[in-house]
Amino acid sequence: MGEVHAELFLLIVGVLLLGSLLMSRIGGRLGIPGLLLFLGVGMLAGSDGLGIQFHDYRLAQAIGTVALCFILFQGGLDTNWAHTRPVVRRGLSLATVGVLGTAGIMAAFVHYAFGFPWLTAWLLGAVVSSTDASAVFSVLKERQLGLKGDVAPLLEFESGGNDPMAVFLTVGLLELIANPGLGVLSIVPLFVKQMLLGAVFGVVLGRAALWVLNRLQLQFEGLYSVLSLALALTIFAGTAVAGGSGFLAIYIAGVILGNADFIHKRSLIGFHDGLSWLMQVAMFLTLGLLVNPHDLLPTAGLAIACALVLVFLARPVSVYLALARAKMPLNEKSMVAWVGLRGAVPIVLATFPLLAGVPQAQTLFNIVFFIVLVSVLLQGTTLTLVARFLHVREALPVNAASPITYTPTGHDRNNMVEVEVVPGSAADGQRIVDLKLPPEALVILVNRAGEYLIPRGATDLRGGDQVLVLAGPEELREVRRTLGRPGPA
Repeated sequence: MGEVHAELFLLIVGVLLLGSLLMSRIGGRLGIPGLLLFLGVGMLAGSDGLGIQFHDYRLAQAIGTVALCFILFQGGLDTNWAHTRPVVRRGLSLATVGVLGTAGIMAAFVHYAFGFPWLTAWLLGAVVSSTDASAVFSVLKERQLGLKGDVAPLLEFESGGNDPMAVFLTVGLLELIANPGLGVLSIVPLFVKQMLLGAVFGVVLGRAALWVLNRLQLQFEGLYSVLSLALALTIFAGTAVAGGSGFLAIYIAGVILGNADFIHKRSLIGFHDGLSWLMQVAMFLTLGLLVNPHDLLPTAGLAIACALVLVFLARPVSVYLALARAKMPLNEKSMVAWVGLRGAVPIVLATFPLLAGVPQAQTLFNIVFFIVLVSVLLQGTTLTLVARFLHVREALPVNAASPITYTPTGHDRNNMVEVEVVPGSAADGQRIVDLKLPPEALVILVNRAGEYLIPRGATDLRGGDQVLVLAGPEELREVRRTLGRPGPA
């Protein structure tokens, strides 16, 4: 009988995943975000639909935590530090001042409008205070939406960096509710400890992971995917066990790895991209199964009011406040304010009060679920229209896939990477033979506007060319300096 149950469980999982992917394909043509459809499939399969009974909040929280770990790791891998570095200060402001501002405005609204106790009101504000990395990353990719200026890197950095702040606020407020005698200042040391350890562990363990990936020689290429999984879990869980923020650590480690050269980088990034999508689908399906639509109806009016206040008041005000001193056009700030997508993270955080036995926890959970639905449906479906209205939309660069793959072998650890010829640089308009590149650096192909050229010494390079180079780490740094160095005035 046990085997039958296991097979039935696997059949249900397979059908739900397949149905979610098919629905997302249809939804993409209709302009409906896939995340909303994943939630919908879960709800249709739940107790009010096909009758699948799932009420394990602890398991849902565990699935959400693991999923967010890999989603943040992939978000870090995709982060281009050269583009992100100029927005770090603004991103940190959004991840702290922005999160606190959003939580405070929401707390004031539900306290004065609906009579929630202050700590409970702040708890609701904390749960919905952060944008969701999975929602932001997936919707921007799904919409193929290019954004001008610093909007895209700022949104990506914010969504990866503000989850730790929201988690801390939620856990800290639960501690205050459980121990009314504690003062608000008593949780400040916990905040400092979590963020400091998270940052330090992320940097140290991220560099250690890079060293392991480049030094540990495994017999089969497929084992490197297992190695990367083991490293990600070790960084996340190790930091959390030490008392730091595992979410912050795993995102920082992903940024470090994504902006370095390591063995099998192309295939590993592809693997984690697929894993990230699987985690998103699994997380939203699980959370959809957790919700019974008939339980949502009694709180529908309250929840929709909270959702509209969050979208049209709390998020914009907190963004303008956090970016008040930033030299950034108003239309770009407004776009950042609109892309305040809430996703699975608030729903996962809403399970914390349920497991802690907080009064009104079920009401808070239902409100949060409504807020996520409204956010994804309203903001997720209008991103393109709002970007066009604010004049911040631009075409995404076309990244052609390289026709050549390369697996480093031996002890030299050469890598094959694409290096861009920066327009106006010293290499723009020069022959390859005249650039005096390191003799150990081999120029293999030149990608010019999607057309591959076989390079010769007399080949002229042009700004925007993607040059495929095979070389060691030191030689690659010299090649990057040469191709990106400013030309004569």
